Amino acid sequence: MRRIPLGQLQKTLVQCDFDGTVTEEDVSFMLLDAFAEGDWRQYLEEYDAGRITVGQFNSQVFGMVRADRQTLLDYVRDRAAVRPGFREFAGMCHRYGYRLVIISNGLQLYIEQILGDMGLHDIEVHAAQTRFSTDKLCVEYRGPDGSVVDDGFKEAFTKMFLSEGYRVIYIGDGSSDYIPASLCHEVFAARNAGSLLRRCQEGNAEYKPFTDFHDIIRLLESR
Repeated sequence: MRRIPLGQLQKTLVQCDFDGTVTEEDVSFMLLDAFAEGDWRQYLEEYDAGRITVGQFNSQVFGMVRADRQTLLDYVRDRAAVRPGFREFAGMCHRYGYRLVIISNGLQLYIEQILGDMGLHDIEVHAAQTRFSTDKLCVEYRGPDGSVVDDGFKEAFTKMFLSEGYRVIYIGDGSSDYIPASLCHEVFAARNAGSLLRRCQEGNAEYKPFTDFHDIIRLLESR
């Protein structure tokens, strides 16, 4: 996809991953370790090897969860830690007129709760939708046009943002962030166990490493 030159852009959008990026750990993995009945990590190995899509992975593993909505949210509230500086970063985006959007392979229900507990109720979020049935948790992704997406969820939104004329800044940490990040004008890759930074290095892609959101604020405000 052809990217629009920076000089022709009048608006900026920040596309930000959530698990391992906004939060210090992957919240969905925390929930699966606590509530999935069975060896959910066998499916993670399949996903990491590229043998199943993210939609297939989450459908399988969250189908193993035996807990209701409130139990999951209570567990997250007690344990999920947000990477330092995110509240301040959201405030900076608001001051500069940047559109901040969370695009995540995680679950919308806990993302909205974590942001809400921080008083950040107005951040746009696109993530996996959930439905609780009597015997399992059902998960699905919906793309920008509302249709069900089994793979390429993050990049579908990235391409839409670019087509709307945005200069897109990407912030992420994991392997699922590499393809959408490669489409963007500027990339911030977390210095942690995620693989976005490593893949950027291997592919000689331009990126800026960060430890917390204060690093990103300093880099953007220093211009």
